[in-house]
Amino acid sequence: MSFDRVLRWALVAIAIAGLTAGTLARAAGRPEAADVAWALGTAPVIAGLAVSIVQDLLRGRVGVDAIALLSMSAALALGQPLAGAVVALMYSGGNVLEEIAVARAEHDLRSLVDRAPRQVHRKSGERIEDVPIEHVAVGEELLVKAGEIVPVDGVVASAFASIDESAVTGEPIPVEKTRGSAVLSGSLNAGETFQLTVTAAASESTYAGIVRMVTAAQTARAPFVRLADRYALIFLPVTLVVSYVAWHISGDVTRSLAVLVAATPCPLILAAPVAFIAGVARAARRGILIKGGKALEALARAHTVLFDKTGTLTVGGARLLAVEVAPGEDPDEVLTLGASLEQASHHVLAKAVVAAALARGLELKPPEHVKETMGSGLSGRIDGRQVMAGSREMLLSRSELSPWELRAIRRASWRSALIVFVAVDGRLIGALLLADELRADTPRAIRLLRDAGIARMVMVTGDRAAAAQAIGAALDLDAVLADRVPSDKVEAVRSEQRLYPTIMVGDGINDAPALAVADTGIALGARGASASSEAADVVILTDRLDRVGEAIIIAQRAQRIALQSIFVGMGLSLAAMAAASLGWLDPVPAAIVQEGIDVAVIL
Repeated sequence: MSFDRVLRWALVAIAIAGLTAGTLARAAGRPEAADVAWALGTAPVIAGLAVSIVQDLLRGRVGVDAIALLSMSAALALGQPLAGAVVALMYSGGNVLEEIAVARAEHDLRSLVDRAPRQVHRKSGERIEDVPIEHVAVGEELLVKAGEIVPVDGVVASAFASIDESAVTGEPIPVEKTRGSAVLSGSLNAGETFQLTVTAAASESTYAGIVRMVTAAQTARAPFVRLADRYALIFLPVTLVVSYVAWHISGDVTRSLAVLVAATPCPLILAAPVAFIAGVARAARRGILIKGGKALEALARAHTVLFDKTGTLTVGGARLLAVEVAPGEDPDEVLTLGASLEQASHHVLAKAVVAAALARGLELKPPEHVKETMGSGLSGRIDGRQVMAGSREMLLSRSELSPWELRAIRRASWRSALIVFVAVDGRLIGALLLADELRADTPRAIRLLRDAGIARMVMVTGDRAAAAQAIGAALDLDAVLADRVPSDKVEAVRSEQRLYPTIMVGDGINDAPALAVADTGIALGARGASASSEAADVVILTDRLDRVGEAIIIAQRAQRIALQSIFVGMGLSLAAMAAASLGWLDPVPAAIVQEGIDVAVIL
């Protein structure tokens, strides 16, 4: 816990203790002891506030806190310690409410760092030894086991590797790599163990660069600034003028003190944090975690939203799009045979085929004598028939394509899909098309954002242009930026930021830098990478894209309530100041009236 935070809680505790002790002493008939208790409860708050105001002035920031300092100091100087104690409690209590709001923003990059491998399997002669990642040098050979994160940038030294690059590039379907193909650190080995030749040290690899970009963007952020401070430059001089006029006309300095106490801007101090806390609570009930006041303000005034594609607008994994069949063949039979054979495969796409068959209620059969050729497909016997599934080149060597095969290939190309042909006894009977697809709630999410006043929506993705353009057209997005690496996404966000307040929505590690530099970064955190959740200002805890629009609407309402509170509070305070300047309110009643205004504003 930081020193500033401890100080805030200590001051409110002192203010409560002083006010309580003084009240008990007054009730016991000891007014001198009561005055001492109230003064002791007020003095530390004055000292802490004075230091805070000096620090703000050095940063070029003037807030409404100056009125609170004047009223508390004048109350003690003029022998009105009870008024000072009431103001001290109001002020320190407002600071604690603000602290609760700010605490949501205290997140670090621990999850991102934890994902990074610390040990690697280095090949040394005929032995494999585990060494710290910092000891790896360019040119060395590493072993990357199934399911492990690729620790450093390198090239495949084995004959074949299946790499899931979705966390780094946004490409949803695992990429088949052959010997000599480049592999990015942060990717996942989705296939069998393979050997990797190191091309960059850990500190210079892709994953380390992403971590650095996120860290730099986060440390460059502005601190939380209260909404009320924008109105201080108006309210502060008005208060001082009214206070002086009351003193000048009446000749009674106590009347001037009553004006200052009545003007103590607790509605201004409290309005934004209370509205914020209410907004955060409302959002949390909808599975939306908002991390700070800056995020809430930026959400409320957003004009442009940038989306990642894979895992954000789409489901983020291979799904069966369609079954293309040869003339006279049954689609269910093609899928049944293909899925029955894929039961024996370890390939990540095999699960999608099997899941699609089971979802249709098809009864799968056990395959026998299965042989798998890495990167091409597999073969086996089902009910006495020889069944093969994989690339067309593996299944047939002839070059001439039949009309249905051409149709299947064209459709796969248009949808940017992977195609798996199925053959029985050497004859092609159909093809399975697998690709990423839109989330079910994506169209509703886009409509909700338009309703919330978002004027421009852009998709920025590491995926191929063909797939990205098709989805962009289906959703009627304003622009589509494809083939973007993480640094390109950052630049895209910055380009939009130069024009309007911008939101970035994503879910993968590759989105984390862009999420961090956006005015507001929103991460789909239900199944996304922890790095994006840590980098973002807002995390959607449920797997629902339409919650983004809801978050913006909640933020807009919270800001409206805060502004209403500020203007109502200022209006009531001005009325109380007028009453005090006419001698209708003494300092202590003025403080009690101000407390009533606070309660009214909070309610």
